[in-house]
Amino acid sequence: MGHAAGLRAGTRYAFSRDFKKKGMIPLSTYLRQYKVGDIVDVVANGAVQKGMPYKVYHGKTGVIYNVTKSAVGVILYKQVGNRYMEKRINVRIEHVRLSRSREDFLRRVKENYAKTQKAKAEGVHQHLKRQPAAPRDSRVVSFSDNVPESIAPIAYETTI
Repeated sequence: MGHAAGLRAGTRYAFSRDFKKKGMIPLSTYLRQYKVGDIVDVVANGAVQKGMPYKVYHGKTGVIYNVTKSAVGVILYKQVGNRYMEKRINVRIEHVRLSRSREDFLRRVKENYAKTQKAKAEGVHQHLKRQPAAPRDSRVVSFSDNVPESIAPIAYETTI
């Protein structure tokens, strides 16, 4: 059998609408304002074929460099062989959503700033680097009131 290699080949599930998300596109999609420098996720919306990104950019995160009436220009990085190339694509706003990738970072910056201010006021040196999860604390298993119990599998028997 032949295999089609068209523009949208292999996008049966990537471009399909989610469960209970079919039908009308919410107005908030169109009313959101994008500015140059915003970080956005490119996620194709199967309900709108105009201005749809090519399948390789589906799910990628980029930075807006241009804003027009009904579309935005996004700078993305695409792996080509052994390097990442900067790509500039123009996508309609239905296929773009504000990224939440920096939320945790910005929250941590604010917390660290507050911690440094507090430490300066108290005159204490503050260590702000994130540490990997430490091993769990040791614990003692007591055998008093906790007698060990032998467990064995029940013998297999056939009753037909």
